[in-house]
Amino acid sequence: MQIQTVLFILLAAIVALGLVLFQYYYKNKRKGQLYIVLSFLRFMAIFATLLLIVNPKFVKNQYQVEKANLVLLTDNSSSIKAADSAKVLSLLGRITSGETEVNDRFNIAQYSFGEGLNTADSLTFNEEGTNISKALASLNEIYKGSNTAVVLFTDGNQTVGEDYEFYGERQKFPVFPVVLGDTTSHEDLYISQLNLNRYAFLKNKFPLEMFISYDGKQEVDTQVKVYVDDKLVFSEGVSLSLVSNTKVITAQLDASTVGVKNIKVRVAPLTNEKNVENNEKIVSLEVLDEKTNVAIISNIVHPDIGTLKKSIESNEQRLVNIYKSNVEASKLESVDLFILYQPDASFDRVYKQIQLREASSFMVLGKSTDLNFINAAQNYFIIETGYPIQEVFAAPNKAFTKFDISEYSFEGFPPLESDTGPVVVLGLNETLLNMRVKGVEMESPMLAIAEEGTVKHAVLIGENIWKWRLQSYRNDQSFVNFDGFLGKLILYLSTSKAKNRFILDYKPIYNNSNEARIRANYFDEAFIFDANALINLRVHEKNTKESMEFPMLLREGYYEGDLKNLSAGEYTFTATVKEENLSKSGSFTILDFDAEKQYTSSNHGKLKSLASLSKGELYFPDELDSLLGQLKTDSRYVPTQKSKQIIVPLINFKFLLLVIIGALGLEWFLRKYNGLT
Repeated sequence: MQIQTVLFILLAAIVALGLVLFQYYYKNKRKGQLYIVLSFLRFMAIFATLLLIVNPKFVKNQYQVEKANLVLLTDNSSSIKAADSAKVLSLLGRITSGETEVNDRFNIAQYSFGEGLNTADSLTFNEEGTNISKALASLNEIYKGSNTAVVLFTDGNQTVGEDYEFYGERQKFPVFPVVLGDTTSHEDLYISQLNLNRYAFLKNKFPLEMFISYDGKQEVDTQVKVYVDDKLVFSEGVSLSLVSNTKVITAQLDASTVGVKNIKVRVAPLTNEKNVENNEKIVSLEVLDEKTNVAIISNIVHPDIGTLKKSIESNEQRLVNIYKSNVEASKLESVDLFILYQPDASFDRVYKQIQLREASSFMVLGKSTDLNFINAAQNYFIIETGYPIQEVFAAPNKAFTKFDISEYSFEGFPPLESDTGPVVVLGLNETLLNMRVKGVEMESPMLAIAEEGTVKHAVLIGENIWKWRLQSYRNDQSFVNFDGFLGKLILYLSTSKAKNRFILDYKPIYNNSNEARIRANYFDEAFIFDANALINLRVHEKNTKESMEFPMLLREGYYEGDLKNLSAGEYTFTATVKEENLSKSGSFTILDFDAEKQYTSSNHGKLKSLASLSKGELYFPDELDSLLGQLKTDSRYVPTQKSKQIIVPLINFKFLLLVIIGALGLEWFLRKYNGLT
């Protein structure tokens, strides 16, 4: 307590005593024990009131012991065999219940993981995917800034996600892997990867890249065969050994007919090969008979141009050429969509070409754009000028109906730079992205489209969209989010046919039923998404002739049919909108593919690398005592005592108010009882 506060308390006591002496003893001839009691009660009431005015603060130190966190992370996938699963449960029970010293030293938490992180309420060992790096990344967020150790029970075989061996360099706390499964290496030939474009074009060749790998010490020979719709189209012999254990084979295949093609790649197994599940893989591609030609026209050099080209051409259906505004008109005759990047007055002949051909366009406006020329050259967008350069953020318009954008996120995307003011869109139009400036969402679009018959025009306010594609990769470790969004916009703009009111989205091949879903978008006659439609999905199995019918459920901006209860096989389906003469049909195949069956032994090499990079240590199940000994003695996990200083002002003590009321009340009662005024 400060000296100043002590002095104020002494002053309060003196003032209270002075008032009592004045009231009870100054010029008062009556004396006696009653007056002593009354003066004491008056002193207590006045002194307590003055104390509340002074309001001194009391400091209290609280001490607590802070223990490190011990996270028990268990692989819950189907690759964990029955014997290992029983062993895991026994090990977990021993750590959580049988080791008092460990429990005294750590706060213990249990989690399980398959394709994502889960709380370990119960372990089923039936998940069909393993993503170790995602589970570790989730724990990094949960226990960020704390003293934590992770004991990882797994066989080390990851089927989806980022390779955890490389993720280990970013791991924020030590990982102690406990290796499950068979640690004996078996000879194994397998297809480690297939690279194939999603689309090919009729009468062209398309490449199929195959990575054939071998685990073993002998020199082996095998045969790689490729089948398209069960017809053998390619075959090649391969020799592999301990030194040369991977072979990359590229086959150029013919796209002879239009449609979805099922491509099977098969590697002949070894004589005594234990695991043949990974000797065969099936992929698909669609052969198309047309291609979209996109022209990017710009007079400036900017990274946005390369980003647009790369993103648009990520779909092999599209070809992008880059021109300047003085390009010859003959080169633009086959263009399906014009992208005008920061146009100026020299684009006059390009705009006339667009108007003459009734072609669709996409304008990207930035700091080098001639806005006065833009307002004069076209009659779809009116843009206010005279604004300073500012940062504009994107805010998705959830009411947009032209195509589904619900699966694309702009969370955390950096701002674009623009010197434009509010934009007025004329005619039939919709906004994809609203403009947000300094945290305030403006009543002006950032990305909008306008329609006139089958001709469509779009405008994007702001440059530096290359930062969006980069942020998309930072968020998801892939460009899928940005490329998918831009791809749908390009598809919409380049499609000159009238909009289809009923659209289906599905894959021709699903690896397993957990992935099998069919999505649908349905629009009313005004082409507004209808959230009250009744859409039925009828599925027919080709071999067993069995059929089932169920409704498609409404999600956020689309309808979905979940096919996870279907078994492996070939299916046809028909989706029908009730009370409308609208239906769509298609076919798909569900494979009996379990990624967890691709491995027969544990990958203790990668787990050892993860332990080393994260400053942990690798253990086997029979070395649990060594692991527990390490945790008990490791100086990094010594419990620490921390103190917390709590400052409490006197006004928070309610008993002082009771003292004041009690003293005044008792004084009043005694005075009245003794006939005093």
